[in-house]
Amino acid sequence: MARSGKVTVVGAGFYGSTTAQRLAEYDIFETVVLTDIIEGKPEGLALDMNQSRPIEGFETKVVGATTGTDGSGYEQTADSDIVVITAGLPRKPGMSRMDLIETNAKIVRQVAENVAKFSPLAVVIVVSNPLDEMTALAANATGFPKRRVIGQAGMLDTARFTHFVAEALGVPVASVNTLTLGSHGDTMVPVPSACTVDGKPLSEALDQATIDALVDRTRNGGAEVVALLKTGSAYYAPSAAAARMAKAVAEDSGAVMPVCTWVDGEYGIDGVYLGVEAEIGAGGARTVVERKLTDTELAGLKEAAEAVRAKQADVANL
Repeated sequence: MARSGKVTVVGAGFYGSTTAQRLAEYDIFETVVLTDIIEGKPEGLALDMNQSRPIEGFETKVVGATTGTDGSGYEQTADSDIVVITAGLPRKPGMSRMDLIETNAKIVRQVAENVAKFSPLAVVIVVSNPLDEMTALAANATGFPKRRVIGQAGMLDTARFTHFVAEALGVPVASVNTLTLGSHGDTMVPVPSACTVDGKPLSEALDQATIDALVDRTRNGGAEVVALLKTGSAYYAPSAAAARMAKAVAEDSGAVMPVCTWVDGEYGIDGVYLGVEAEIGAGGARTVVERKLTDTELAGLKEAAEAVRAKQADVANL
């Protein structure tokens, strides 16, 4: 099997390390680099993952690299084709994504500047919270073309919505299609017109009150996990989403995915990072894929755009 390319995952917490493991097990990359500021942690995790190669049957090499805020250690990430930024503090019970903004903004800016220095041609996938704001900040800090920096949000929210619908109906998840757009948070926009069960409209399978309850649970899906864990936040589903995005970039697949990307005219919305469907390939988000929305759905998307626009402007100088 031909393997090529190099992908770096910044941050070796549960999210980052699980993402690195998933990427390595795809067995399509030559190298997966895992970094962290905690000395020895990424090297130890990389050694452990490499020792799983004979069991799982993959040849991708995992490299661990301790990095410093001065940029030391980033030379091991040099010439990465894709960089996944997971660095930052996770949420604690009672915290909103926005509570993390100032601390994580400093971390993401420092990481993004080093990514630009060592991997100037990389596609960047941001997963640090608050997601929409950190994606905009990473684009600003790298100076990369807007569509080469994308955020992981809609993939996760849509997966959660699909799971909740399948669970409520007692049907396989493969028989359910859902879609969420907008921001990763309070202004998440469910798209009922795109939701089906066995090809039939979701409204034929569930009453509106149940759909509304599942939408609300999806919107608060991360907080529900955080509250149950007590320490830490979700990482299995989020890492699966980020890894699939990276795979689509690596394979230049053109897969259409709900992601946070630069919207500039689509849906009548200008100049903001927002959750929409996009065709994902080697250059990041090739193009935003517009679908016909109902008036209510479009109004919700425009409302989400204005809500995140102001917050993205606030983080520009953090």
